Amino acid sequence: MADFPTHHSPAAASLDDAAARLERLARKRAGAKMGWYIHALVYVCVNAGLALIGWGSGRPWFLYPLAGWGLGLAIHGLAVWLATGGAGLHERLLQAERDKLQRRPH
Repeated sequence: MADFPTHHSPAAASLDDAAARLERLARKRAGAKMGWYIHALVYVCVNAGLALIGWGSGRPWFLYPLAGWGLGLAIHGLAVWLATGGAGLHERLLQAERDKLQRRPH
């Protein structure tokens, strides 16, 4: 009996590569979103504590870190959801560049 090589066809290898790329992208997007959720949870917990301390002192100083950190959290959220939401800005830009490169003669 002859031993036949068990190589994948080029089409199967291409599908495996595409599946691996999709898995990496999905993990990256999920990680980015999870990072934002953790950031938001810490924001809420810390600022709730600061508000309790601030109300006890009678001065609303806690509003400054609340606003500043809130702005940072909002920017973080925009960066995450613009990059991962829908087709994603980054993916659209990448696809536009791929399309330009494919149209250009090599």
